[in-house]
Amino acid sequence: MMKFEQEKALEEYNYLWRKIENLWHEIAWKAGLSDSAYEIFSTILELGEGCLQRDICNRNSISKQTIHSAIKKMEREGMIEFGQEHGNDKRVYLTRQGKELVKEKILPSAEAENQVFAEMTEEESRELIRLTKKYLNQLQAKIEQL
Repeated sequence: MMKFEQEKALEEYNYLWRKIENLWHEIAWKAGLSDSAYEIFSTILELGEGCLQRDICNRNSISKQTIHSAIKKMEREGMIEFGQEHGNDKRVYLTRQGKELVKEKILPSAEAENQVFAEMTEEESRELIRLTKKYLNQLQAKIEQL
């Protein structure tokens, strides 16, 4: 069997990245939601009601099929409803039940995450974003060369 030796810094970065992903998965699970539903509710909270399905996909880098399936399930559960269409895209609104869920289950973690950035210095938050973008851009370039 082949063993790949990872750079120690990359190994630690990947470990931290997975821990963050697992934390968000646990938050969604405790809220009684799938990861996709949690992301959709979070995005509606950030963008505001009436955002387009396309905006939800783009904001989360999640496929249209995944978002569409999750939204249809959320509609059947009475959490969201569709409004006026924008071309082939639909506007997404929270129902009363959806608004209550967002207020109770999504808003507290969104506020906690916002506080984390607020507690960083401006330089720290800019540096975190700068380095994450650099990593993503360089990784995308290397993968495209494969």
